[in-house]
Amino acid sequence: MPKTRTFRRWRRAALAGIAAAALAVSGCSIQITSQPDPSIGDDTMLINADHGNPLFSRNFNPYLTNTRTAARWMYEPLILVNPLDGSLTPWLASEWEQPDAETIVMTVREGVTWSDGTPFTAEDVAFTFEMLKETPANDIYGAWQHLAGVETDDDTVTFHLQGEDAPALSIIGKTFMVPEHIWADVDDPGTWRNEEPVGTGPFVLGNYNDQQYSMDRNPDYWQADSIEIEHIILPATNTQLDTVTRGYDWAYSFISDVEGTWGAASEHNRFWFPPVGIISLMPNLEQAPFDDVDVRRGIALALDRDEIAETASEGYMEPAGQTGLILPNQEEHLDPAIPDGGIIAQDRDAALESFADAGYTLEGERLVDGSGEQLSFSLTTANGYSDWTRAAQAVQRQLGEVGIDVSLELPQPAGYQSAIANGDFEMAIGGMGNGEVYQAFNSLLSSDFYVPIGETTANNFERFRSDEADALLREYRSTVDEERQTEIVHELQGIVYEEMPVIGLYYGGSWGLFNDAKFTGWPSAEDPYMIPQNYDSAPLMIFTRLERVEDDK
Repeated sequence: MPKTRTFRRWRRAALAGIAAAALAVSGCSIQITSQPDPSIGDDTMLINADHGNPLFSRNFNPYLTNTRTAARWMYEPLILVNPLDGSLTPWLASEWEQPDAETIVMTVREGVTWSDGTPFTAEDVAFTFEMLKETPANDIYGAWQHLAGVETDDDTVTFHLQGEDAPALSIIGKTFMVPEHIWADVDDPGTWRNEEPVGTGPFVLGNYNDQQYSMDRNPDYWQADSIEIEHIILPATNTQLDTVTRGYDWAYSFISDVEGTWGAASEHNRFWFPPVGIISLMPNLEQAPFDDVDVRRGIALALDRDEIAETASEGYMEPAGQTGLILPNQEEHLDPAIPDGGIIAQDRDAALESFADAGYTLEGERLVDGSGEQLSFSLTTANGYSDWTRAAQAVQRQLGEVGIDVSLELPQPAGYQSAIANGDFEMAIGGMGNGEVYQAFNSLLSSDFYVPIGETTANNFERFRSDEADALLREYRSTVDEERQTEIVHELQGIVYEEMPVIGLYYGGSWGLFNDAKFTGWPSAEDPYMIPQNYDSAPLMIFTRLERVEDDK
């Protein structure tokens, strides 16, 4: 099976994927094989997508963090967003337009019904957003940070924005829709467990117990002709060894030596690890010496990203460029004026020149300032994130070769998250980027997220401030002119390349594991129609593309 070398996702799901421990058996000589349950029919898919603690709790409220994974296969969005490249696919909205940067008009798809037979209407859309306004905890994508109001007219829904905010389309579009005729009677939608879910999606809840539940094909689904899966089974127990041996049709996990474990367990096992984020060094720009761009540039030039990527990701991910883009997914946005696609090659002589511009010179094996004090700092990463730890160790070693003393700090994940949010670090390893280019640059560069050290922020952890970047981000929000948006994205790349608010190391991946014995049509490098994750809304598209393997094949 060929090795697929591409990339991964930031935020909670990416962190959870990369934190998975390596299979203890990966170095053994014992042959590991997959042994599918013979009682599971050829029309049924076994998916490793939900995890009990250790047992399941019955919760199908799609807005809650502890909801069952399959809840988001029953409740659909207006627009399906591909996190790989930010592309938008009409879903419960059949079309939309943005007459100006303050207005979005969507047309509700005809012929859609809730799984109890009730028609889906524009009034359901308006109700959903009003419910989210009244229950902010359910507004998981932050739609009301952008909305001023919602109104309907027959089959159209008009979203009035708080100001010029063209990128709000994807945030509003990916919000899950719920039925007014059921949810209007719910006392507290923010805590309701929704044990008998009624959605518009391709599957309805089948059998349920606290160790396993099933989903059955919805015969009245608006795309029923495209769904060839009759049943889905989701068990609660999903260990790394279980992932390889149980006979899953679809799993999502980073597995050490994936070819020798998952790939060797069955001739039908496949994997695809596309890039979905950029694992980076985040310097604390509020602290010396990282407030000096020459120091940041020197560090960037001193690093061998090929070695870091190989070491950290076991060769499955590629070194990242210094543009803020995820390549090749976002290649159409790449500024051709930036050399080598933004890749910064290791050049120790140039690194030392940059350090010299900042007042540091190499004396023996120590890079020192004018007073003879060695350049030293701590590098923070989360304990248990094995690839990040390997990356940190490689950075420590490589910077040591130019005389910098780097110590590693590995707090537990909760402590790590607190440290970067509060600015309690000198340099940290973290992630940046996503498929939606505006959101990626806004999260990275906007001073709207700036707070002093000691206060908590949700983005821009490095605490970058730039009037130029802020002006470009404001202009992007204010225009629906795609050519001008492209020009702005080029200029934002230039800021990331020249100012180095973060230093890209390697791409992070989405860990898609598939078996094509019963179903084919999985996303791949040749057909990257959707990210291969089996949570959130991505499976809605994948389910429509899978074809059942006939018995005589």
